[in-house]
This record gives sequence, structure tokens and C-alpha cells, in this order.
Amino acid sequence: MKNSNLKVHIVGAGISGLVAAAVLEQNGYSPVIIEATNSVGGRVKTAIVDGYQLDHGFQVLLSAYPAAKKYLDFDSLELQTFLPGAVIFKYGKELTIGDPLRDVSFLFSTLFSGIGNFSDKIKILKLNRRLKKKSLSSIFSENEQTTLLYLRQLGFSNEIIEDFFTPFFSGIFLENKLNTSSRMFEFVYKMFGEGYATIPKAGIGAIPKQLAKNLNHTVFKFNTKVATVLDGQIELENGEKLASDYTIVATEASNLIPNLKNQKTEWKSSDTIYFETTKRVINKPLIGLVPVNGSLINSIFYPTSLGTISKNSKELLSVTIVDNQNLPTKILIERVQQELKRYCAIESCSFIKHYKIPNSLPVLNNLQYDMLPSETRLNTGVFLAGDTLLNGSLNAAMIAGEMAALGVVEAITNTKR
Repeated sequence: MKNSNLKVHIVGAGISGLVAAAVLEQNGYSPVIIEATNSVGGRVKTAIVDGYQLDHGFQVLLSAYPAAKKYLDFDSLELQTFLPGAVIFKYGKELTIGDPLRDVSFLFSTLFSGIGNFSDKIKILKLNRRLKKKSLSSIFSENEQTTLLYLRQLGFSNEIIEDFFTPFFSGIFLENKLNTSSRMFEFVYKMFGEGYATIPKAGIGAIPKQLAKNLNHTVFKFNTKVATVLDGQIELENGEKLASDYTIVATEASNLIPNLKNQKTEWKSSDTIYFETTKRVINKPLIGLVPVNGSLINSIFYPTSLGTISKNSKELLSVTIVDNQNLPTKILIERVQQELKRYCAIESCSFIKHYKIPNSLPVLNNLQYDMLPSETRLNTGVFLAGDTLLNGSLNAAMIAGEMAALGVVEAITNTKR
């Protein structure tokens, strides 16, 4: 490899850091990734617990993400695909809605679901067509407003906003008021319309593992915590100092860079609780939504409906909670079990694991899709990466990592001139 005398470090082995390493390798560099934990992935991880495959929080990969198509091998990941619809638990009934243009089996259930009116369904079709034609650059150049105001301005009824849009997108945005930018709504909606929600057969953690496996000239330093990042130097928590010609910070930067101490990112939190059940109340690979004001449960899903690891003919149930109402863990679990019985007719479920995720998604304004490599540069030798630079998505994490790496390459090239 050329340029072997240059010391290039990446702080953080999450998606953004791994993509940054891949781009640096493509340009002839051999970076060193410094990671505080013992594995890659950052916020994207999967564990095996009691024989079940558990993602750290309910996460999906949208197959239409442009950056994912560029950096991931979908075939090797063996993507398991959700059907384009949802089951809504309302009035003690299961109401199924979906996109009949993509799966004809949803035609009659959607028309006669009682969710929204006929006008709402026409508006959804029009929204699908309009966003299909709209470019990503156009989406992210629109004036920002809340998603709730956006939907109301499009004329959707309060019923469909409350029964479908709010629970469905609350699970994506991790806030239940639909205050998230309309840019993010249009982007996510477009991605759903052009592809599918998927999970790798080995869990969401297979994504960073694949990225790491494809790195051939990158050195990993695991269980190594960084205290401070300076121009030309990295100070570790154990007191060791590393010389670094160029450093990409692909994690929360405000704790590491002195002049960013007052720019700490605000985060949305969430909880995911896994249960073992004897049977499914949703037989197809669909998300179940609970549009009940004040309920803890936002959505449920059976990972075993996608063919993931199960045991003894039991089913794995994932429950997503956007607002845990500050309940202690034991009470939270009990309340969720009560709601599962009340709203979803799930009579018996055994607790497996609770993931409390304080840093689930960044709270951001003025969302962007892309950026220039030079815009990732903080000072002479320090560059920033991560989805916090653009928007909270796997796609954004990959793009930010790519741009930071290209920023380093650009800086090195200009220095040599």
C-alpha cells in the first residue's frame, strides 16, 4: 500500500467509521480504527441470548438506500424482507393495510380495513407517485416543517394520521408527536416506496460485520477509549498519546474535541423488549402497530416470521417503546405484558431481554442528504463523520463516512502540491 508512512486514525467502529476505512483503503491508505468496545457496529449490533438472535433495538435496512447499495453486498447478507404493510390493533381487532400495487393480497384488506377513508387512500396513492418522481436533492432542499403539519396540509384525515402515520413513523422517528422534519418523512417514505424494509438473516449486526470483513489494510484497536482528539495527536484514557497526521472522529465528537464541548448532540431514546411466546398473532412478516393514546407499546414484530433463529417451536416477539414514561424496568415489563394481552390478545409471553437505548437517534434540524468532503473538516488534521452531520439513518452514516474519508484524501493531495 502506498502512503504507509502517513498515520490516519478513525475514532469509532460504527457504520460511518467502517465506510470511512473502506474509502481510505480504496485510495491507498491503511487506517487504524480505535474502538472503545470489543466489537464493531456502534449502535448497530446483534447478540445471541437464550438461543435467540436479538438486535439491539428494532432496526431495519431499507433496500433502496443508495449508499447501502454501494457499500453492502445484499446477497451475502441474505436480506429477509418485510411485506409492504402493517397490522393495526384497534377496537380489539386486527386490521391489515398495505400497498396493493406492490402486493395484491393487500387490496381488499386495505380497502375495507376501516383505517382512514377512501379519500385518504387516494391521497396515499398520489403521495406515492409524487415522491417516486421527486429527487433526493429536491426533498432535502424543501422548506422544513413538522411531519404532522405536512400530513395535515396534504389533507389526510385525523383518523389515518392517528391510526397509521403516527404509530408507524413514531417507530422510525422515535418520537410520537410527528415533530420530525418533513424532509425526513419524504425521504423515508420514498425509500419504502422504492424498496423494502429488510433485516439480514444473521441480524442487523451482520451489516457492520460485513463492512469490517471487507477491510484488508485496516488495523483495529478494540477496548481502547479515547479521551481527547487534538490536531496531530490522540490522547487515550490510559494516558497514552498517539501521533496522528489525520483523524476522523466517527462517534460523538463533543466529548472528545475541546472546542466542541458546548455542541453536544441531543439524542432520542427508546426501549426494545424481547419475549418468547407460544404462537404468533401476526402470521406474516408485518409490523404490528398499537395506535392507543398513552400506551407504552408503539409496535410489535415477530423476528421469527422472517425465518430467524427460534427454538422449540416457540416464537420471538420484539416490542418497541418510544416513550417509557420513566418507569422502572420491572414495572415497564409488567405493563407491556398487560398491554400485549389487552390490545394484541397475546395471552402468554416470557421475558427474555430488555434493551434500553439512550442514544437511539440524534435530534437534528436542517436535515441534509449529502455534503462536500471539505465540509467534514474541522481543522487541519481532524475530520468529522457520523449520521449526526446529515440525518439519522444508516444511509447518512455511510455517506458521512465516505465524505470524511474523501476529505482526508483531498487534504493529503493538496498538501503534496
